[in-house]
Amino acid sequence: MTESFTNSIRIHKVVYGTSVDGPGLRTSVYGAGCEHHCAGCHNQQTWDPSGGQSYAIDRLANEIVAEEMDVTFSGGDPMFQALAFAKLAKAIKERSTANIWCYTGYTIEQVIKSPLHRWLLDQVDVLVDGPFVEAKKDSTLLFRGSANQRIIDVKATYKKGEVVLWHQHYCDYADSFGRQAVSSEV
Repeated sequence: MTESFTNSIRIHKVVYGTSVDGPGLRTSVYGAGCEHHCAGCHNQQTWDPSGGQSYAIDRLANEIVAEEMDVTFSGGDPMFQALAFAKLAKAIKERSTANIWCYTGYTIEQVIKSPLHRWLLDQVDVLVDGPFVEAKKDSTLLFRGSANQRIIDVKATYKKGEVVLWHQHYCDYADSFGRQAVSSEV
C-alpha cells in the first residue's frame, strides 16, 4: 500500500446540506469506485475508480467538520476505498460529534468477514447495506432504494451480536421535530 493512497481519497462529489442520505441536513461524500454495477443504479458516474478527484484526507476532514453536520459516505461504494474512508471517518470523529452513515453494496455479513472493510465499519454509526436490486425498487422506503437493503445500527449490532435495524432511532428523531414518526414495523 503506498503512502499517497493511505493519505488521500478519491472523491466524485461532496454535497453539503442534503437530506436524502440520512436524517437531517448532512454532508454526503460520494467516493469514486464501485465493483457492484447494480442495474438501475442512479450513481453510475461514480463507478470509475479513477473518476472524481483526489483529496488529502486531512484537508477533506477539516472541510466536512467545518460544516457542522452529520455525514454520509456513499458513492460508488465507500468499501472500494475502505482504508481511506476509515481514516476519513476517524478524523471526522476525532474533530466533531458527527454521526456517520455509510452506504455499501455489500451486506454487513460480508463486510464483517473482510478485515479491511471491517475497519471502516468500526468507524461508522449506521450502515445501509446490500446492493440496489431494481426488481425490489421501492420509492417509499426511507433512505434506501430497494427492499433488500437494511439500515443497520452498527454499535447496537456489535453489542447484541446480531443485526439491529436503525428504524427505531428514526422514530425518536422524527418525534423530536414534531413530524409523524415512521412505524416501528418498518
